[in-house]
Amino acid sequence: MLSRSSRRLLNLHEYQSLGVFSKFGVGVPKFEYAKTPEEVEACANRITGGKTSEKVVIKAQVLAGGRGMGYFKENGYKGGVKVANSPKEAAVLSRNMIGNTLVTKQTGETGKPCNGVLVSEFFNITAEKYFAILMDRSFGGPVLIGSSKGGMSIEDVAAQYPDAIVKMPIDINKGLSQAQAREMAEKIGFVGETSVDSAVDTIMGLYKTFVDCDCTMVEINPLAELKDGRVVVSDAKVNFDDNASFRQKWIHDQRDRSQEDPREVEASKFDLNYIGLDGSVGCMVNGAGLAMATMDLLKLHGGSPANFLDVGGSAQADQITAAFRILDKDPKVKSILVNIFGGIMRCDIVAEGIVQASKQLGMKKPVVVRLVGTNVDKGKQIIKDSGMKIIAIDDLTKAAVRAVELSKTIA
Repeated sequence: MLSRSSRRLLNLHEYQSLGVFSKFGVGVPKFEYAKTPEEVEACANRITGGKTSEKVVIKAQVLAGGRGMGYFKENGYKGGVKVANSPKEAAVLSRNMIGNTLVTKQTGETGKPCNGVLVSEFFNITAEKYFAILMDRSFGGPVLIGSSKGGMSIEDVAAQYPDAIVKMPIDINKGLSQAQAREMAEKIGFVGETSVDSAVDTIMGLYKTFVDCDCTMVEINPLAELKDGRVVVSDAKVNFDDNASFRQKWIHDQRDRSQEDPREVEASKFDLNYIGLDGSVGCMVNGAGLAMATMDLLKLHGGSPANFLDVGGSAQADQITAAFRILDKDPKVKSILVNIFGGIMRCDIVAEGIVQASKQLGMKKPVVVRLVGTNVDKGKQIIKDSGMKIIAIDDLTKAAVRAVELSKTIA
């Protein structure tokens, strides 16, 4: 459940994650990031040592999984991960990616913009494993998750080969020991002294990254074993706790807002918890639990919420105005339901924000307001005296029904 203290989690691109890993001694391939085809060729030349006929890998950098099976909307080009036979070919292939929008099974049809590509050394992989570190409430701390079947969706592995999933809880106070890292490496299929030792070093480095960088997840798929026995991170996804941003400024400064819903970016500027959905009734509620209940009620009465929007317990008038601006600009929103249970959040403050927003934005979308709690009478009076077309309804069910009706009658 979302709350004021449980905010969205920062995601980094693969090239950024590899950069973080390298600082903690994790085995990573030679790589560079490029934003133009010309840069791609230059990067590839450096990685290959100037060898004009050596292979390199290029990967579209978007914050979504399934890149290799995706396609680019503008030109229909298939695949966001390619092996190029030379630096020049890498530049040619990258022209189909850079500046276009990649659609994968995780992005939906909207896709995500590809502003650059990761250029990486090409190597022969002899075995692919899956490895991840997550915070798990049921274990009361971090847990290592691994599988000998890497390079494919871990969800598919869990469904088809449940016995192939290995879990190892770690005592957050004691940390990860060499013995535990070795046990994990062997359980997920690394064999031979060189490979096991390399896997242990990599697992220890990944755990140090997880703890020291305030990660909420580190996922490596695949964790690759090479011909010479080295173990390297071949593909990575890392999430970081936003609540630790004051400790990890160097990481959080790498946030790529072009990959995010612009509505969520705007909401974060005003410390609003916002998640865009596909419905037609805009919701503005204080408290995550009340927001979920409000959304359920809309569905129950034949409507569909256009968003989750929790303004929290201490929002001011300017935050209310910002929330309305986001809802008003969303073309999918046909009506707006405001549901406020005033405790710390005073109903008169909410009412002032609603009226202020309606006047500033010249809002034409119908607004249904249900206020209960601290200073509720004062809040109702503010709405009444405003002269604005704001529908005040005390009963939540009736307010939800009315908002749904309006969403279906407004073109």
